[in-house]
Amino acid sequence: MTKTATKIYSGPLSMFGAKVQIAALEKGIDFDLVMVPFTKDDAYEPKHPEVLRVSPVKQQVPVLVDDEVELFDSTQIFEYLEDRYPAPALWPRGVAERARARQLEQKSDEVFFPNVIRLFGLQHDMQSAPAVAACAACARYYDEMESLLAAREYLAGPYSFADIAFYMACIFADRKGARMTPATPRLVAWRGRMGERDAVRTVVEPMMQFLASEGRDVASFLVPR
Repeated sequence: MTKTATKIYSGPLSMFGAKVQIAALEKGIDFDLVMVPFTKDDAYEPKHPEVLRVSPVKQQVPVLVDDEVELFDSTQIFEYLEDRYPAPALWPRGVAERARARQLEQKSDEVFFPNVIRLFGLQHDMQSAPAVAACAACARYYDEMESLLAAREYLAGPYSFADIAFYMACIFADRKGARMTPATPRLVAWRGRMGERDAVRTVVEPMMQFLASEGRDVASFLVPR
């Protein structure tokens, strides 16, 4: 029986889909990428039928289909990829270290990124109290990550899913006005190292090109100088 190709369903502006793409590339997985249609007016409508089938409630990318395994949610896909393709590892080896890395990945999505989401509708008034508060919350989180990098190159020690998640969140934060500053030099250097990775460039560069083609803001630190 012929093995069904691994498929990843994502979208040109899906931060969470980009996370999964980067992880799969880092692991050297042979996969087919299906980019679901996106337009300025309709966003991801109508929904792709495979996305609806695998994720009928959330109805969102990313979705992974790998033989009999069908998953949605980037974190759940991370866990599957690590089990299915253990090398190269993208979680630390030690139990405690893995737990801390998993928490960092979760905090990136559930603690840091909600502040970025609050900025999405505030681009016309970045001096408003809600925008100032969201940017301040992002700055506090940057300070927390800066402290983690005092004696390591990556957030959880070795390069991991935690770095992939936070890097993608930082791109959207920068685009929406919550930018890093020289107050966190180690974090800025980390961001530079992340951007030099082949897997990251392969995914992020087309996303920035798509944004530019749509007349949308590109992350300032990714604009050629």
